[in-house]
Amino acid sequence: MKSDRLLSVLLLLQTRGRITADRLAAELEVSRRTIYRDVEALSAAGVPVYAERGRSGGIRLLPGYRTDVTGLTSDEARALFVLATQGAHQALGLDGALGTALRKVMAALPAPHRPAAELTSRRILVDPDRWLSGPRADVRLDELHTAVFTDRRLRLRYRHGGEGPARTYTVDPYGLVSKAGVWYLVADRRRSPALFRVDRVVTASVVDEAVRRRPGVELAEVWGVLRRRVEERPARIRVTARVHRSRYGMFTRIVGPMLAETPQSGPQSGPQTGPDGTEEAAEGRGKTGEAGAAEAGERTVEGEAADEWVTVRLDYPVLPAVGQLLQFGPWVEVVDPPCARAELVRRAREVLDVYGASPSDGPDGDTPAPVLPQRAPGAPGGT
Repeated sequence: MKSDRLLSVLLLLQTRGRITADRLAAELEVSRRTIYRDVEALSAAGVPVYAERGRSGGIRLLPGYRTDVTGLTSDEARALFVLATQGAHQALGLDGALGTALRKVMAALPAPHRPAAELTSRRILVDPDRWLSGPRADVRLDELHTAVFTDRRLRLRYRHGGEGPARTYTVDPYGLVSKAGVWYLVADRRRSPALFRVDRVVTASVVDEAVRRRPGVELAEVWGVLRRRVEERPARIRVTARVHRSRYGMFTRIVGPMLAETPQSGPQSGPQTGPDGTEEAAEGRGKTGEAGAAEAGERTVEGEAADEWVTVRLDYPVLPAVGQLLQFGPWVEVVDPPCARAELVRRAREVLDVYGASPSDGPDGDTPAPVLPQRAPGAPGGT
């Protein structure tokens, strides 16, 4: 609606001071011509808005002009009270401020909207952490927070994953990102985007130099580049494996990001056990992707199909990463390529060397022998 767009233009000008017509058009997803018409409409309504020409020009409000805009709609009021867990605010030292801010917003809401907003805060909770994520290391955001908000450079001593000694970097921060409960520093290093996990920062100190960000580049843009770089990392090893159907649901939850292809066969009918222990109907027939595959493979009921093995294909960036599959023991068997099988054999022998056992050693007399799956028909070494 035009009235909503005019209000958005007014709020953007009020919070940012001067802003170009191109930037306004991009943020509101309209044309420049529409922005100029909106500016004329605001001016006709008595808002002191004007345009400045030249390279440093733009659209702005008369200095000192402010307006109180309290006309929140019911949906807008409810949106403000859909909150994530307190971890992000607490890490930033804003957990107390959040509570007082929401109380002030609640007091300022029109009376008809207050019950819906209060009910939303009690009925909707967003928890960004993954299941069974384990304890997280304490993170100190003080110096990073200071550098980000004072536009200063940072000097880090940073320990990369899998490396012992910390390295020293001087970076130009764009901001902080919390993803799935993990904090990241997004910065430029030598004018190239770089990503740093905050829990791997050994020490951080603010450098008394102005930050040297690339002109016109914002945090969201750099984060998008870095996220695609992680998610679209080219796979060098394509692994074909067979997974026992009784372990397939757990398998997809653990190695889901590595799955390149999922089975095309439909699931069987019958009950399944949900995360809370209750039975769920197996309604995944015909679904594709990881969700359908998980439903197809989570089969523990009697009378399941004779084909107890599911063939999957996984993409790994490097050969040693295939070792992830050892955690599933005999319930997952790599079929191809031979180098992946050889890598698993090597790793398994290393484990045997650590524990001083040989493949012929069995359990002691008091421990019942484990029930192992039959080898997948047609697999190397199978029947």
